[in-house]
Amino acid sequence: ILRVATEEFANNGFENTSIHQIAKKSEISVGSVYKYFDNKEMLFNYIVQEGLSMLEEMLLKLAPAEEDILLKAEKIIRTLLKFSREQPEFVKLYCSLATSGNSEFLNQLSQRIEAVSASIYTQTIAIAQETGEVRKDVNPAFFAYLLDNILMMLQFSTACPYYQERFFIYTGKTANESDDLIVEQTLLFLKAAFNFK
Repeated sequence: ILRVATEEFANNGFENTSIHQIAKKSEISVGSVYKYFDNKEMLFNYIVQEGLSMLEEMLLKLAPAEEDILLKAEKIIRTLLKFSREQPEFVKLYCSLATSGNSEFLNQLSQRIEAVSASIYTQTIAIAQETGEVRKDVNPAFFAYLLDNILMMLQFSTACPYYQERFFIYTGKTANESDDLIVEQTLLFLKAAFNFK
């Protein structure tokens, strides 16, 4: 159920996926799905939470490390790329969530998802300001928002067809084959754009 539901939500979005099609593709009855989940929202929420927990666990391991901010940024980029390549269905799911309608359910879910990265990135930048690695005249929360957008686009570019094509248009078809190149170029951009010392 979870594998099929994840694929259906990832490929069709929340609004265009039904319990009936999940049951049919899982080769089980609709009642069997409802045995575990009361409704589509609960199933979707469970799947998103699973993906979020995996990503959160990886990022939280990096957060407390006392190391150079560029080294920490490199580890975060590599972690996100690895996650995107190993769990593309969760990235597609998040991409469809990010571009879907503004229902109250989806808004609440988005806030929970974003809270993890917002906290980690803002805290990391604030610590780097204290150590003098990042200039003190930038707002850590705004800086974190811009950084997260860059990292989110990198994730989408590895798993979501539209963003993959955008990536290819800008960088060429082979650029996505080398995580080392992606990490190197992203770090060069971050260093120049955000004036890391």
